[in-house]
Amino acid sequence: MLKEFKNFILTGNVIDFAVAVILAGAVGLVVNGFVADIIMPIVGHFAGGVDFADLKIVLDEAVVGADGVIAKPENAIRWGAWVNAIVNLLIVGFVMFIIVKAYNKTKTPPAPAAPAGPTAEELLAEIRDALKK
Repeated sequence: MLKEFKNFILTGNVIDFAVAVILAGAVGLVVNGFVADIIMPIVGHFAGGVDFADLKIVLDEAVVGADGVIAKPENAIRWGAWVNAIVNLLIVGFVMFIIVKAYNKTKTPPAPAAPAGPTAEELLAEIRDALKK
C-alpha cells in the first residue's frame, strides 16, 4: 500500500504541478518588484510625475486630536493601488504565458499511434474465406 502511495505521489504530473507552484510564486515576486520599482515610476513620470499608489478619493478626512494622535483614520477609495494591481496582473499574465509557451515547446510530441489491426468483421471474413477453400 505504501509503495502504491509513493508511486502516486511521485508521478510526473504531481511533480510538474509542484514545480509550477514554486516557480509561479518566485516569478510573482520578481514581477511585483519589476512593476512597483521600474514600470510604475516610468508610467508616473509620463503621467506628470504622479505616483499611482497615492491616488485616492477621500470619503472622510482623518480626525487628528489636539495631541497629534489620529482619532479616526481617513476613509478613502485607493484607486491608484488598484491601477497598480491591474498593471501587475497584465505583466504577470504575459510572463506566465511566455513561460508556458516555452515549456510546451520543450515537450516531446507523443509517439505515433500503432497501426490499427483488422476489425472483427475483417477477421471473420478472412476465416470464412479460408474455410471456403
